[in-house]
Amino acid sequence: MIEKDIYSEISSIRDLMERSTKFISLSGLSGILAGVYALIGAFISFKIVYQNNPDPLLYRDHYVNETLILTKLFVVAMTVLVLSLTTGIWLTIRKAKKKNQNFWNTGSRNLLINMAIPLLTGGLFILILLFRGSYEAIAPACLIFYGLALVAGSHYTFTDVKWLGICEILLGLLTALLPGYGLIFWTIGFGLLHILYGTIMHFKYDR
Repeated sequence: MIEKDIYSEISSIRDLMERSTKFISLSGLSGILAGVYALIGAFISFKIVYQNNPDPLLYRDHYVNETLILTKLFVVAMTVLVLSLTTGIWLTIRKAKKKNQNFWNTGSRNLLINMAIPLLTGGLFILILLFRGSYEAIAPACLIFYGLALVAGSHYTFTDVKWLGICEILLGLLTALLPGYGLIFWTIGFGLLHILYGTIMHFKYDR
């Protein structure tokens, strides 16, 4: 009986420490919806870039060199990003309130700071690629830097985030080897992997 009480107290202390140092209010549903948004965005981008291409699996530089095409792709990407962030923040806050947890705490601040560094670095690097016209390197850069951000932030949230990050990095490296398939790998990384990750998170932590 005494051993059970001690074990219960230790578990409570460990749970309290985890809540104070880690952000555990991430919503699995937000990951699923982010993946869905990415799939829709990828479909629209595919139509924009390859609508007149007889061989859509090959990289066609003259299509993405056009200002109108680049503008359309930028609008699609920003729309997917805004929708994903808005949905993720809303569902995460709702989950935190439902479990009587504080959304903005030490864990969430550490998570944000550690993810921001590789994300901002990656964003600037991608802008440089755009400026220099190295469009074939954009898809792998997106996946690799996003994966690095997830791995960096995983220390302050669920371990599952780290494995998603590792998968994104590996997929990004594969994309760099096969630049003609960048949009397809981008779709897998931000679409299908997010849906798989969100589904696992939902059944493990949201129920």
